Amino acid sequence: MDDEKPITAQVMETMTAAVEATKDAAVAAVKKVKKAAKKVAKKATPKKAKKASKKKAKKAAKKSSKKAAKKSVKKAAKKTAKKAAKKKKKTRR
Repeated sequence: MDDEKPITAQVMETMTAAVEATKDAAVAAVKKVKKAAKKVAKKATPKKAKKASKKKAKKAAKKSSKKAAKKSVKKAAKKTAKKAAKKKKKTRR
C-alpha cells in the first residue's frame, strides 16, 4: 500500500476490490448451482413431469444462489474488516 495515501483511502480501495471479487465469485457460484440443478432435474424426472420440475429447479436454484451470494459477500466483508484492522495495528506500531 502507498504511504502517501491516507489510511481511509487505502481501506476503501481494499474494500471495493474485495466487493468486486465477491461479486464475481457469487455470479460464478450462481451459474454452477443452476447448471447442477438442471442436471439433477433432467435425471430425476420422467418426461411428463419435466415442466413442473423445471420450475421447481429454477426456484431452488434461485434460493440457493441467493444464499450463496449472501454468504460470500458476508465472508468477504468480514475478511476485509479483519485485514483493515490488522493493517491499522501495524501502522500504529
